[in-house]
Amino acid sequence: MTGKTEKTALTPATHTAPPAKFSHGVRKGNILQVAGQVGFGPAAEGQAPTPVGPGLREQTLQTLANVKAVLEEGGARWEDVVMIRVYLTDTAHFAEFNEIYNEYFADLTEVPAARTTVYVGLPAGLLVEIDALAVLG
Repeated sequence: MTGKTEKTALTPATHTAPPAKFSHGVRKGNILQVAGQVGFGPAAEGQAPTPVGPGLREQTLQTLANVKAVLEEGGARWEDVVMIRVYLTDTAHFAEFNEIYNEYFADLTEVPAARTTVYVGLPAGLLVEIDALAVLG
């Protein structure tokens, strides 16, 4: 019988504690799952996080930075990501989101991750949420 692979919660220093009983990211063995991240900037101690701006560009770049922070906390990088799920609040944002996304990943050194985009309701002020699945090694 082999030993049990430990499951580790990932919370970067830039992130506040989740608002419910979940982790910002979890790594088990060589699998790393990033929970849905939104465009919150780092919150001041004792303050609730707020979106970085009203625009899709600002929120998307912050959301990607938040996903990247969780990946890095678990020892991963964008090149390790095999799946990205994008949640947009408005179908009219799809083309603009793709432009921002393509710019962000322009320097990716390996095959890009698979991606799904769905349209959802998010708390007031939020336009985008992104989660990611990485496989390391």
